[in-house]
Amino acid sequence: MAANGYEDFEIANFISWRFMMVLTLAIPLGIYLKRSKIKPFFYISTILLPLLSICAILAVYAHLDGLIKIIMLLWGGAFACMQIAGLPYILRYANKETHSEAISLFFSTWSISVFISGMSNYYLHQLNPSFFDEGLVLIIFSIISWFSVYLISKIKIEEKVDTTEWNWSLIGDYDWILIIKATIPTLIIAIGAGFTIPVINLFFLNVHGVESDSFSVYGALTYLMVGIGVNFMPFIKRKFGYQTAITLFQSLAVVALFLMATTEYYSHLKWAAAIAVFFYIIRQPLMNVAGPMTSELTMYYVGKKNQEFISAINSAIWSGSWLFSMSLFSSLRESGWRYVTIFLITVFLYVIGVIWYAYIINEFKRRTGNDGREFSNDLND
Repeated sequence: MAANGYEDFEIANFISWRFMMVLTLAIPLGIYLKRSKIKPFFYISTILLPLLSICAILAVYAHLDGLIKIIMLLWGGAFACMQIAGLPYILRYANKETHSEAISLFFSTWSISVFISGMSNYYLHQLNPSFFDEGLVLIIFSIISWFSVYLISKIKIEEKVDTTEWNWSLIGDYDWILIIKATIPTLIIAIGAGFTIPVINLFFLNVHGVESDSFSVYGALTYLMVGIGVNFMPFIKRKFGYQTAITLFQSLAVVALFLMATTEYYSHLKWAAAIAVFFYIIRQPLMNVAGPMTSELTMYYVGKKNQEFISAINSAIWSGSWLFSMSLFSSLRESGWRYVTIFLITVFLYVIGVIWYAYIINEFKRRTGNDGREFSNDLND
């Protein structure tokens, strides 16, 4: 979009539309999944996401702004089918003893995919920059991703469905106190992330002059590190507990984000971009490798009967928070706010979120006598 003449605040506005749809669908979808087969939603996602991605790219080329917003809404709905259903599917059908590994693998596949696509974007651009522009590379990967429909068809698990008829009285069966406590750190961190993560490439482009092909390499390297790192997190959790696997890694990530953001103060110096890239590469893995463990902790903390619902709420929180943050980011940038000022808002919110996760871990340990170092069949009940 930047290459086709859109300003950063306009891009932020377009991105916010996909979060609007996820926010709208998340809670109803979470309730429905409790008593539904999950695999059909994987088909919806894998069929529609590539198609809508291609349509979005063509709409950007044609500057059809109204159509872009509609496509972003639909794209958000298709993505929600995979985003919300993934973790409940794992917890429903994976062996309990391998939940940590299964969740970590689920997260690592996204990271490895970003690494592959990022490196491919760089090398294709180097091969023929005038032909392999960002739009064509995105279309190529959208076409390739249709292969996922075949992969979904190879899953042969027989799904078991709760046949209890749903009615509004069942809302009272959820453990709302646990759900609210578990969602607070997600809400705080999601709002903070919404100011930074969707537009971090624009920070490097507009502040440090890092073009998309170079940024693809940096981003790819960070996600390779994430993809590798998350697979070590079950071992780290069982060796040192949730406090190390979550709060320590997140705290280090917050420090790295602070140091990256403040490079804008001395961006006129030739080595400022290198420092920003260095701390970006460090921040991404540190924050993201904790993701599988925060998801596992949240699922166990609220208990089995609340898991589909908490997955939906978390998706709604991320989408709603990013919708709010993206809209506010757009307004702040249009008003002349610097990236560093906006990113420091993220740093402040992250600090609060990390402290709350530490509280959740302590309360979980008090209730179960387990801080993540030992597996118990009761944790998922």
